Amino acid sequence: MNYFCFVQARFSSKRLRGKVLKKIGKSSILEIMLRRLKKSKKIDKIIVLTSNTNQDKKLIELCKRKKINYYCGPLNNVFLRFKNAIKKYKSNKIIRISGDSPLIDWRLIDKMINLSMKYKSYDIITNIKKRTFPKGQSIEILKPKIFNLSSNLLTKEQKEHVTKYFYEKENYKIYNYELSKNFNNYNLCVDEYDDYVVISKLVKKKGIFAPWKSYVKEF
Repeated sequence: MNYFCFVQARFSSKRLRGKVLKKIGKSSILEIMLRRLKKSKKIDKIIVLTSNTNQDKKLIELCKRKKINYYCGPLNNVFLRFKNAIKKYKSNKIIRISGDSPLIDWRLIDKMINLSMKYKSYDIITNIKKRTFPKGQSIEILKPKIFNLSSNLLTKEQKEHVTKYFYEKENYKIYNYELSKNFNNYNLCVDEYDDYVVISKLVKKKGIFAPWKSYVKEF
């Protein structure tokens, strides 16, 4: 059983353009995230999934320079980008992570991978169907076979938000990992400039390898 982590990233973010390449100290948001992901004991391969447009060439250049696996696909049809990447990178399970989550916790990912090994019959192991984790700690572990449908069946929104379709249909078996305490009101992702400022301060104070709860304690 192998687990490949697909990091969804693009330069043309609507609210904060180029956010994944913004620096915190000497490293970009994407680099910090990848360094945290590499700490995982369960992830077998990490692949950055970006678009094939000119605006994402900077992302591709970073991946080449840092020897990071990457795949280029449609900008707005992210579902098709994932589907085609799955065909190229054969894996038993796909872990989907958003590139604006520099503080994603590899410990949490490993715990959810263990859950996916326990609940083998489930199509999706997730912590976002009912959110109790902070924003920026969203993890989905997906069976590749669920992508075996035409993207022409999807709405524009379902194409852009790659797993939205699966949550809206009742024919997928989904296990949601929840906490007893709700931390969903905390934000550990970079969506807008103010988030970038906050995350930069957290990293400078706690370092880049702290557990997610350690960052939350600073709020």
